[in-house]
Amino acid sequence: MADKNNSKQLPLLNDYIFKRTFTKDEDNEILKDFLEAILNEKITKVEVKNSEIPKDVLDEKLSILDIKAEIDNRKIVDIEMQVGNEYNLKDRCPLYMCKNISTQIKEGDRYTKLKPSISIWILNFNYYKRNSYHNVAKMIFEKGKAREYVEMGYEREEEIATEDLEMHFIELPKFKKKNPGVEGKLEQWLWLILGKEDKIKMAEKKNENIRRARTLLDQISSDPKEQEIFENKLMAEYRYNSGMAGAREYGLNEGMKKASIKIAKKMINEGIDIKVVCKITNLTEKEINNI
Repeated sequence: MADKNNSKQLPLLNDYIFKRTFTKDEDNEILKDFLEAILNEKITKVEVKNSEIPKDVLDEKLSILDIKAEIDNRKIVDIEMQVGNEYNLKDRCPLYMCKNISTQIKEGDRYTKLKPSISIWILNFNYYKRNSYHNVAKMIFEKGKAREYVEMGYEREEEIATEDLEMHFIELPKFKKKNPGVEGKLEQWLWLILGKEDKIKMAEKKNENIRRARTLLDQISSDPKEQEIFENKLMAEYRYNSGMAGAREYGLNEGMKKASIKIAKKMINEGIDIKVVCKITNLTEKEINNI
């Protein structure tokens, strides 16, 4: 969808653009609809707790652009977009969840005040060896040992240890491989995130909030200040990633060029405009077209 400045729509796969879009509307209606699709429950109210953008947004090592929100004053949810596999998800996820729990309570408070913590990870890579693009994990009991069995008369044993910890993992490559339609809300939102134009047009006809989100994304994409922050953040990430990749794989001198090509491929695959890719990587359009 073109805007008045003829600028290409910025990608929702980018964590900065993702957060700006889903926290931009004042009534949080699109975030509410998105969460309803993921959690499969009716939500009355969503309150965003961290709509501000961190000052260290251009420092890819420090800035975490997640969305933290409260659902109906009874659940805390944390949403993170992760494009690249940093191989630390199994460590970060429980850390974030436990932090959401521990920061709720102060000295002297009762534990009954604690609200369940839900962690949602939208991944642009496959991570778990599971045959589903949306996997939900909870703290469950292991099967009891025979020598520890006690006849208590329970026909059916409890399986979940606590309802206060819940993790959702949405793996976008699996979703694309399945290539579903737009009948369900979750499918509608995931096609919007992936920028699949034909699917988005169909989704907009079924869901007013998809259209609203698209309008907000257009506004952000046509804002020169937003474009500048987006490009500068990409530049910071590029400098870090190309330096690390170059030193690790090729040696510093040869590595920067090869790492630039590698990162350019990734950016093009994520739908980033070729002119932005050239600006970030210092490659020419001819070099990028030959990749």
